[in-house]
Amino acid sequence: QVQLVESGGGSVQPGGSLSLSCRASGVDFRAYSMGWYRQVPGKQRELVASMTRDRNTNYGDFVKGRFTLSGDIAGNTVTLQMNSLAPEDTALYYCSLRKFYPPRMFWGEGTQVTGAS
Repeated sequence: QVQLVESGGGSVQPGGSLSLSCRASGVDFRAYSMGWYRQVPGKQRELVASMTRDRNTNYGDFVKGRFTLSGDIAGNTVTLQMNSLAPEDTALYYCSLRKFYPPRMFWGEGTQVTGAS
């Protein structure tokens, strides 16, 4: 059974930085990506960043070079470094693992990030 354990998050002044880390366990397949999504009340969950095993990385349009996803997919760990945080980055951030075949998403419990104004 896949489990995702998140760490990091918190509150930061505008322009500040935070780091989120995620470790997966129970992964017994090879074709998958890991990353982070975020969600605010009343809105859909949106992609922040994701990475495949060969380190192909995708970012949400709003990232604009401020965030960097790193990690070792084979080792089931990813870290999201967030810089230049703004109040609009305030959201619940979820670690994600996307299994490709058959398609299935796994989620962490979520960690709060607040860019205090």
